[in-house]
Amino acid sequence: MKVLAAMSGGVDSAVAAARAVEAGHDVVGVHLALSRQPGTLRTGARGCCTIEDSMDAQRAANMIGIPYYVWDFSERFKLDVVDDFIAEYSAGRTPNPCMRCNERIKFAALLEKAVALGFDAVATGHYATIREDANGNRELHRAAAWAKDQSYVLGVLTTEQLAHSMFPLGPTPSKDEIRAEAAERGFSVANKPDSHDICFIPDGNTRGWLADKVGAEQGEILNRSGEVLGKHEGALAFTIGQRKGLNVGYPTDDGKPRFVLEIRPKTNEVVVGPREALALAEIAGTTFSWAGLDPLASGFITEPGESFDCHVQVRAHSDPMPAVARVDATAVDAEGLQVGPELVVTPHEPLNGVSPGQTAVLYVGTRVLGQCTIARTVSAVPAAV
Repeated sequence: MKVLAAMSGGVDSAVAAARAVEAGHDVVGVHLALSRQPGTLRTGARGCCTIEDSMDAQRAANMIGIPYYVWDFSERFKLDVVDDFIAEYSAGRTPNPCMRCNERIKFAALLEKAVALGFDAVATGHYATIREDANGNRELHRAAAWAKDQSYVLGVLTTEQLAHSMFPLGPTPSKDEIRAEAAERGFSVANKPDSHDICFIPDGNTRGWLADKVGAEQGEILNRSGEVLGKHEGALAFTIGQRKGLNVGYPTDDGKPRFVLEIRPKTNEVVVGPREALALAEIAGTTFSWAGLDPLASGFITEPGESFDCHVQVRAHSDPMPAVARVDATAVDAEGLQVGPELVVTPHEPLNGVSPGQTAVLYVGTRVLGQCTIARTVSAVPAAV
């Protein structure tokens, strides 16, 4: 096959490209330039896709012996990831920019261009596996190494995107083996640290970055009954589950601390309450997709709207929780407006500290069934508490 290897400049993507070549594929390497700032160097940065990263990727491509290009995706990245991040926070939600980057850049814009140029697949250094069922339908599964498994951030892949995806590292038991293999191949990135945090906020100060982009305006801090407890200097500075920095000024009747339960951007209000109120009995979202066959086609249900057993994972490194899920065809929002269809997930045990805007990924065994962006939550604790 003709394969386009996405090379970030890290050890994983370098080994993935080399393995694709050894598997007999015709491979071309490409690095995505996601920023037009010429001074974006790794000094002080904790993200990825810097100028230094592009040079690391080129050195690896040269050693592998494959053509190498840099594609400018900066405008698409700004629109689909950075601007989306700002808009979601402005709406009181907590987005996952890595999910958006995978969804809209690496497996939408990149794959679209690759297919248009005649490539059969895009190979990345993600730790996940692709399997086929008895009828040849592709399924996305967890990697062999659960400690490094990245199937959660790939939960946004659609059936069509899955058909053109390749993950050469999926069967590898550990990251240590990848580093050892890179060293044997002579790659300079063999011991390069993993990137972390948000790549377009290299200093890690998300609050400061948002305040600079969106601004801050004083508003009120309320309890669940609507009583004003204090003032804040900007709702965007808060996150669901936050305890410190509330500046309420006086203790609760029972002496227990308060936590941020809700952020209301339209009224610039922050709602606080007891830790118990962070527990959620239900999450739901109208923006959802299936990574392969849907539950009906997979045989998990026999008719539309029927509930099915699954596990739900709400963060990249959290444990999957047993749950039941269903798709409501005619869901209604808090204002009485029809918003369906809606994917509704009810965990067996309440989920804690989950925010609208986060992604919930559904698993059946090791298989990634699909995902939704959480838009609605139901507390497990009555508002009177």
